[in-house]
Amino acid sequence: MKSLFILLPLLLLFSCNTEEKNRITNTADYEQYLVSKKPDTTSKYFELWNNKIKEDSTQLSSFGIVASQYDAYFKATGDIEYLKKAEKSLQKAVEIAATGRAGFRRELARNYISQHRFKEALFLAEEAQEIGSGITETHSLLFDVHMELGNYNIAKEYLNKITDPSSFGYLIRAAKWNDYKGELPTTINYMEQAKQLADRSTASHLKVWSYTNLADYYGHAGRIKDSYEHYLKTLAIDPQNSYAKKGIAWIVFSYEKNPEEALRILDSITKNYDAPDYYLLKSEIASYQNNRKQELLNLDEYLIRVKNKAYGDMYNAYNVDLYTTSVKDFEKALALSKREVQNRPTPESYSLLAYTHLKLGDNKKALAIVENHIEGKTFEPAILLRSAEIYKVAGNNNKVKELKNELSGAVYELGPNMLINIESL
Repeated sequence: MKSLFILLPLLLLFSCNTEEKNRITNTADYEQYLVSKKPDTTSKYFELWNNKIKEDSTQLSSFGIVASQYDAYFKATGDIEYLKKAEKSLQKAVEIAATGRAGFRRELARNYISQHRFKEALFLAEEAQEIGSGITETHSLLFDVHMELGNYNIAKEYLNKITDPSSFGYLIRAAKWNDYKGELPTTINYMEQAKQLADRSTASHLKVWSYTNLADYYGHAGRIKDSYEHYLKTLAIDPQNSYAKKGIAWIVFSYEKNPEEALRILDSITKNYDAPDYYLLKSEIASYQNNRKQELLNLDEYLIRVKNKAYGDMYNAYNVDLYTTSVKDFEKALALSKREVQNRPTPESYSLLAYTHLKLGDNKKALAIVENHIEGKTFEPAILLRSAEIYKVAGNNNKVKELKNELSGAVYELGPNMLINIESL
């Protein structure tokens, strides 16, 4: 009995030390940023320019300035209506512009990228290229669009046209290209160079861009402390940055296994930020807690929000994943995944289509899609996990073993709920 009393404190000490070893975050670091403040969505400056726009207006500068402000409001609030208002202003600018024609087309194309209207964005980018002014910006845009469309060889051609190691725009795109190629150390190296350029500038938006992207890449590399520190650096510049707060919430949930604190962080975001996908993450965390009621409530909240027709195809991928897992409406998933492949024929879109066919029992079709459109074309863990499940049903044990080994290091990215899926391969 005496030895048991000695052993118990040692076990408790070991448990506490293990928890401390896995602890990266500190509430004192980010507590001040959880005070939710409703974003300003107007100003005297904005109203001045907005009032100059009439039904028959030809005030070209007004349309550009107002569109830019609406875009900023969208990023601050997540409210899709602001993105649609920005689109309307830019469409008018494209219609009436005699000067700056290429620039307005690029801006409208970027608006369409945000709405996942990639083919329309490509059309505008090609028009801007024909016009000719601002050719480096147009080539950068064409790289972005072709990457989104899965036209990787064409994207590389445009990347080669903008090569400039002293350019922030080139460095972040070189990082994106190497991330696609699965070259994570090179990706991080390019992004760190971009961060150095941003740090030397006075442009806070470049710093926020580089810090959040670098935080994501560090997370992929398992450098969780570095990831956390860069989300904090983002919040020091932009205290209401929802993306950085979500990043910290993910670290707290996926790495530290502290779902209650992760939900507290997410609740502070959703008070004044309107993007539907935050409720999906809340639902995922509730599932981890075995809290079925909260899981379904957050799922319902997501589904209510994405019914807004203004979202168009923006949430197709989320919805397919939802219909094939939680909701199990495979016919809806099939229709949406086919639409997503039409809009955006990337390995991710094809993986959703393949997985839907698997759930419908069409194993041969699922395997054919994996072999023709996914295998060797991506390193994204979620896509590899779907592929592994398809290979398992097909009896390709060598492929399953290969992918399982790779996925064993991706539990942080996929989330703790996916551990059982990986282990069951």
